[in-house]
Amino acid sequence: LILDVSGSMSDYGRLRLMKDAATTVIETLSVADRVAVVTFSSTASILNEESMLIRATKENKDLLVEAINGINAVIGATDFHAAFTEAFNLLELTFENEVTTGCNIAVLFMTDGKISRPDEVMTLVNNKAEEFQTDLGRKMTVFSFSLGEEADEEFLKTIACSTSGIWVPIEESKGFETDIASAMSSYYKLYALGLGEGGNEDFVSWVEPYMFFNRKKMGTTVSTPVYDRSVDPHLFLGVAAIDAYMEALEQIIGENATSSPMLQRFVELSTARCPKIELTECELDALRFLGGGERTTCGLCNNTGYDGIIPE
Repeated sequence: LILDVSGSMSDYGRLRLMKDAATTVIETLSVADRVAVVTFSSTASILNEESMLIRATKENKDLLVEAINGINAVIGATDFHAAFTEAFNLLELTFENEVTTGCNIAVLFMTDGKISRPDEVMTLVNNKAEEFQTDLGRKMTVFSFSLGEEADEEFLKTIACSTSGIWVPIEESKGFETDIASAMSSYYKLYALGLGEGGNEDFVSWVEPYMFFNRKKMGTTVSTPVYDRSVDPHLFLGVAAIDAYMEALEQIIGENATSSPMLQRFVELSTARCPKIELTECELDALRFLGGGERTTCGLCNNTGYDGIIPE
């Protein structure tokens, strides 16, 4: 996640919205994921204690959410180049240390600012996307979110389109509170499509063991995505989940619910076969349309009906 903390973010509740959006993303990650947060204004810095992607355990997620809630807007400009450079540096360090998920790279970029060096930033992003794909076999997708009418919407849309990503405008006039859920849905839905195919048809996700509030016993939640498989691509409908106590698993595996071996088993259980997100331009534009309407589409699809991906 790349988060704008420049002075203007303190206006119109944008900073609070950004914190809520970032927290929402982090809390939906499983132990099979890795995450990092970069903040920027005139300069950029990493919010993680480590200068790499960290595993999304409950402890790490709680620490990140606490750090995000402590963010304050600072006086300064919005240096997009510094922000992406910092993000790519930590990605490269993660690859060098071989502590990655071995799957796709999602960059979520949130800002209310204007860009000063658009050509340099586009060159940087496109070069890194090509480098990650060619050298590492990793597809990088940028999801950009513009907060307020003063954000550089044209550039944010261009940078998302160039990486087969999605740009979503979040406008004050429509009410930030009602827009945040639909804004984040584009990110979820794009990757949810990959879990509907490519050997992931029976995929389930296991939540890291946690204390159930009602019985004060350790338990977990097991969930699986649900699709309408009568259309192509498969249409993501929602999630089915159940809760279960850890007692039986502890006896079968012979490990305590909070032990490192148990956590590793959950990582293995929650790791899907890395899906190749190979959507057509029309399918991508349908997802963009769902998130922000016609103006967020990249204009490379001649069919604006978006058959198969927009519910009738």
